[in-house]
Formats: sequence, C-alpha cells, structure tokens
Amino acid sequence: MATERVDTRSRILSSVLFAVFVASFLSVPFVPSLYARRQVPAGQLGYQDTPMQPNGKWHIHDGTRPQPPLVTPAGPVTTPPPPDAIVLLGPGADLGKWQMMEGGGAATWAMKDGVLETGKGMIRTKEDDFTDLQLHVEFATPSVVKGDGQGRGNSGVYLLGLFEIQVLDSYKNPTYPDGQASAMYGQFPPLVNASRPPGEWQSYDIAFRGPRFKGQTLDTPATVTVLHNGIVVHANDAFWGPTAHKKIDPYTPASAKGPIALQDHGNPVRYRNIWIRPLKSYT
Repeated sequence: MATERVDTRSRILSSVLFAVFVASFLSVPFVPSLYARRQVPAGQLGYQDTPMQPNGKWHIHDGTRPQPPLVTPAGPVTTPPPPDAIVLLGPGADLGKWQMMEGGGAATWAMKDGVLETGKGMIRTKEDDFTDLQLHVEFATPSVVKGDGQGRGNSGVYLLGLFEIQVLDSYKNPTYPDGQASAMYGQFPPLVNASRPPGEWQSYDIAFRGPRFKGQTLDTPATVTVLHNGIVVHANDAFWGPTAHKKIDPYTPASAKGPIALQDHGNPVRYRNIWIRPLKSYT
C-alpha cells in the first residue's frame, strides 16, 4: 500500500510539472511577439547596418527612430489647376506628357477617366528641365490591404527624378519612419503622420527649390515644403542629397534640373489631378 501511495504521488507530481511546462510554453506574453517577428519581412521595420545620416543621429531607415505622431486629416486637398499650371494628369485618358523612365517609350500604365494606375516600370514627364516648382498630386493606395511595411501601397513622387517624397499606405502600418508616407525618403520622416485609410484619396502639395551650384561645387541644397492632406509635414527642409534605398547619393551638377517621376513598386497605387507650376525668381 505504501508503495502504491508513493507511485500515485509521483504520477500526480509529474502531471503537475508537465502542466506547468505546457502553460509556460504557451503563455500569452511570449507568443505574439515571436509570431509577429516571424511574420514581418526583414527590413520592413528598419535597419541598423546602414550608414549613419550626415547629422550623426540615426541610421538610414533606422527602425528605432520615433514614429511621427498621428494627426487625422479632414480629407484630401482637391485643388484644381490654376490658369498658369501645366496639367500633367487631367480628366480622360491622356498620358501625352509622360514616358517610360527606361528607354523613353510611351507610358504603358493604365489610364481611364482621369485615374492612372501604376504599372510595370517607372514613368516620368517628357519635360526634363524642371528646377523650382509647385506640384499638386492626388493618390490612393489599394483599398484591399495586402502586405506590411514597405510592401503595402508603395510608390513615390520623384522631384527632378531624384528627390523622392514617399507614397505608402501608412495607415496603421508601421515601418521605418524615414520611409513612411510623405517622408523625404531615407532622410527625414514627416513631422506628423497625416495618412488616410487605404483606398481613400489623399493629396500632396509640394513647393520645391532645386539645388544650386557654383561650377562643380554645391552652393545651396534642394529644399522642400510638403503638405499631406493639407497638413504641413516638411517646412523648407533641405535634402542631404538625392534619395536612395539604404544610402544617400551625392549632389552633382546634373541634379540641378530634371523631370517629375512616379515609381512602380509592385503595388497598384492610383493617381489623379497632377499639375505643376514652374516657379520663377523674384524680380
């Protein structure tokens, strides 16, 4: 009888220890973080192996950089083109002011009823000597949410073909701050996150001054002011150089002028009502 009581106690103790082990293995605090870490593609939340930015504060695409605070916009700014504007994208299906970035052929993106959808390859304006400008762009990321981070509603507006203002679905979609919607890509996050939900139209209003050179030497860098859905997210901020992934390219005299370009990043982003006003110097 004593031996049976010992065996019974041993079995009970073993069962209790096994239950504790299973409970600790399946405990809620640990599983979600591990699961999330497995599900987020590498690099979507940032990098620590990229060069430091010129001011020495953050790595390029640094995931530890603070996320911009959220501000809910009233809606997009749908300003019609003023009389002196060049309409780059108007009603109808006219893509006559655009061409493919590679090869210079006719733009192949789908255009219908004034709405352009990204296709394969970047497109740029045929005019390639813009310098100082005011630019209005309206866009919408896909209403059906697919992907995370940089893989969700990704495109971009390139000023002079070199200085990118990021287009991304940044509504409840964390990524590295200098790569979210309206960021000066790889350099400065927006002051606030003014993104609207997926599928809803949004707007950028951009005032840009191109870089100035004295001979081969940079005299003044390119600067930009950006309003995202009517909210200031950059205020006369200077680019450190042409934007790029995981690096900042150097200024060269060739970066003083160029086209407006739209990026294909494999996501079906829509555009409409794009117009530009070249800015002149004071007289």
